[in-house]
Amino acid sequence: MRPVLLAVDDDPEVLRAVDRDLRRHYADRYRVARAESGASAIDALRRFEERGDPIALVIADQRMPEITGVEVLQQALRIVPDAKRVLLTAYADTDAAIDAINKARIDNYLMKPWEPEQLYSSLDELLNDWQAGFEAPFDGIRVIGHRWSPKSHDIRDFLGRNLVPFKWLDLDVSAEARDELTKLSTEGASPALPLVLFPDGPALEAPEPAVLAARLGLRSRAEKPFYDLVVVGGGPAGLAAAVYGASEGLRTLLVEREAPGGQAGTSSRIENYLGFPSGLTGEDLTRRAVAQARKFGAELLTPLEACGLRIDGQYRVLTLSDGAEVSTRALLIASGVSYRTLDVPGAAALTGAGVYYGASLIEARSCSDEEVLIIGAGNSAGQAALYFAQYARHVTMLVRGMSLGASMSQYLVDQVEATPNLTVMTRTRVTAAHGDDRLRSVTVACGSEERQLEATSLFAFIGAEPRTNWVAGILERDEHGFILTGADLPVESGKVRGWHLSRDPYLLETSVPGVFCAGDVRHQSVKRVASAVGEGSIAVQFTHRFLAEG
Repeated sequence: MRPVLLAVDDDPEVLRAVDRDLRRHYADRYRVARAESGASAIDALRRFEERGDPIALVIADQRMPEITGVEVLQQALRIVPDAKRVLLTAYADTDAAIDAINKARIDNYLMKPWEPEQLYSSLDELLNDWQAGFEAPFDGIRVIGHRWSPKSHDIRDFLGRNLVPFKWLDLDVSAEARDELTKLSTEGASPALPLVLFPDGPALEAPEPAVLAARLGLRSRAEKPFYDLVVVGGGPAGLAAAVYGASEGLRTLLVEREAPGGQAGTSSRIENYLGFPSGLTGEDLTRRAVAQARKFGAELLTPLEACGLRIDGQYRVLTLSDGAEVSTRALLIASGVSYRTLDVPGAAALTGAGVYYGASLIEARSCSDEEVLIIGAGNSAGQAALYFAQYARHVTMLVRGMSLGASMSQYLVDQVEATPNLTVMTRTRVTAAHGDDRLRSVTVACGSEERQLEATSLFAFIGAEPRTNWVAGILERDEHGFILTGADLPVESGKVRGWHLSRDPYLLETSVPGVFCAGDVRHQSVKRVASAVGEGSIAVQFTHRFLAEG
């Protein structure tokens, strides 16, 4: 079944032009439909949704009587939240476009009249993003398990974060899952769950990430014994360094512990990144950056963890979790941070079974008509709350401080306050999590008063911890484990402690020459995607300087 592209305009001439241009470029892959009013468009969307027809794109003109384009796209957001949304505006309607970004979360807007090539370049990118997350009937990877199983969650999260398309089959609700399990059961014994089914070979029972990665063909061994630049960490800083390093001729290797994208890769929406006025998801940003790095020849290894570093003359030798060693002239540590865990009774036992760390966007569709809690007051928490509010019956943000404004960008504060099924509880902290095989409720303290909140899912965004124990005793760190660089390095007798070169360390250079640090793992870094990308690219320039020193 081909996905639907729906064009909406009350002007017959404009509607014919949109329909013509869409059919000319997309008719071989998509079904083009059109509606002559906002009301008929909303009716069509409901019919498509009831029949199970996938909707890839809704493109609506702003100036229509009775129902404007913004209102149509707001309805589309509720009926088919995964569809891409585009507004057509006249030049004078730029205020409406901004309104649509805020209210309908549109993905782009185009001004009339348009050039077909302009239309295609904009829609191609949106439709590629949509296809990447589209769960169509396909003979691809399927995962059978229980929604509240931590192991099932880990497998789904691993596949999703590594941008591997798959179909999730919840054994509690899916007849297809039960049928498949019956076929695979032998002599009354069922396979261990979660079960990963492949179209071209035997299934894997409860596989470890390394085993699953090998089966998927993810690269986990370096092609070369020596590199000009090795990057540890595949978040925005590491990916930026891989792109710039490889594009400038450096033999570049990137090593990632879990999946490319880091914490930013799990973000449901990044709206303040320069050049993307409609925002983009962390998954979109990650996929594009990975493709860009590979295009220039960078190698990416995942899942593989850096667990040791030694200095051997002019070489920096990295020890990996599989026991292999990689030598490099320059090393960039961009390993980011991990969310802190909830240190309250019941949280550890329910991790992966209703208690999650980070956005865990794969859980969003499962939260339909449920109560969801978000702990945190930063941008990541705000983005997640807005995303889950599209699916859940109600979302509650639990905030320790007096307000959101102290740690969240104002544009997100405004959106949170304008979302009707989203509540913010300030001066509130979680004191216990309750449940048997899954989360049922939590106890919260509001000042001196305690109360219980029912909830099926809790997502925690409570600060961050760097994973830097593997460089302890080698690189200078602050009391929290963040790596010191440049002017922040400790000085003794007018010189950086342990520094043996005649020059001072570069801005992003650590206490060991040729070892650089960028992104959230760096002491006093700015916790923003754009800043991390900037630091990753700047680190490559310092790498060139270091390599030129011989």
